[in-house]
Amino acid sequence: MRNRFSIWLQQQWQGTGLWHLVLIPLSWVFRLLSGGRRLFYSLGLGRSLRFQVPVIVVGNISVGGTGKTPLVIWLVEQLKQAGFSPGIISRGYGGSNRGPIAVEVDSLAQTVGDEPLLLALRTGCPVWIGADRTATAQALMRAAPQCDLIISDDGLQHYRLQRDIELAVIDADRGFGNGRLLPAGPLREPVSRLSKVDAVIYNGKQSEGIGFGMRLQAGLFHNLQCPQKNIGAETLRGRKVFAVAGIGNPQRFFRQLRDMGLIIEAHAFPDHYAFGPSDFAFAGDNVLLMTEKDAVKCSAFAGPDWWYLPVDAIVDHALADAIVQKLRK
Repeated sequence: MRNRFSIWLQQQWQGTGLWHLVLIPLSWVFRLLSGGRRLFYSLGLGRSLRFQVPVIVVGNISVGGTGKTPLVIWLVEQLKQAGFSPGIISRGYGGSNRGPIAVEVDSLAQTVGDEPLLLALRTGCPVWIGADRTATAQALMRAAPQCDLIISDDGLQHYRLQRDIELAVIDADRGFGNGRLLPAGPLREPVSRLSKVDAVIYNGKQSEGIGFGMRLQAGLFHNLQCPQKNIGAETLRGRKVFAVAGIGNPQRFFRQLRDMGLIIEAHAFPDHYAFGPSDFAFAGDNVLLMTEKDAVKCSAFAGPDWWYLPVDAIVDHALADAIVQKLRK
């Protein structure tokens, strides 16, 4: 029931119907509160924390995934190449631990969250989670003093954490939905907030002079039981294939598979969905494909023909140059 409601709500936020009339006044209240909170901190009235190392926040202004995690992985790679030693903090959404706690490569996604675990596996950086990002950043710096900058995965609206660079990621497919704030729409802050960030990255769109373009490039499929085993899409063509996705925009993943020439039966789940074995009863012994983010939650009970598809963010290199230049100043 929760699965269907979450997907239905995301669909409703793409337009405006009669039932929105009840929620629009509530969105005005939400806008007043969120705007007042940001003003409160910008005037120095709220207690915020400045760190001795630079802080980069990678966030968004809408509810749901926009591609922040692949961008953070890309950003870490670029910063390492430039000589920096980044550490990562995250809220750990979907995990049971409120932190602060370190994320290890053998941590459970159910404890630390799927995205932080994926970040730890892919980047090799110190990763810490916690509901209080300032306390989490402090814990990270105490445990890993070699880090000379902090990347916050999400947290654009967490104004207690002072930041040096703000990056906002937009899903080019869904955009801003109906353009309304919660609960009548998907926005956490008005679109005008984007004029205050250092860069806007459009996931799924080439740069056209506004912001920076980003696309997700797929590699080979990896087996959940044995990640060293991989296959190409050509191996799966002509076979019965099921696909699941519990990410912000499941249709992007399904479209990617179809563009590879695969005929799939698609099953969408809410972002950060806590999968269990019974959720895959429909697949039987057939091929099952999923995202890498979903795979970190399913490897313990995976079938022999379950595969995940890693993706890498391809971003305008001018963005990396601009970030490094600002950090060195």
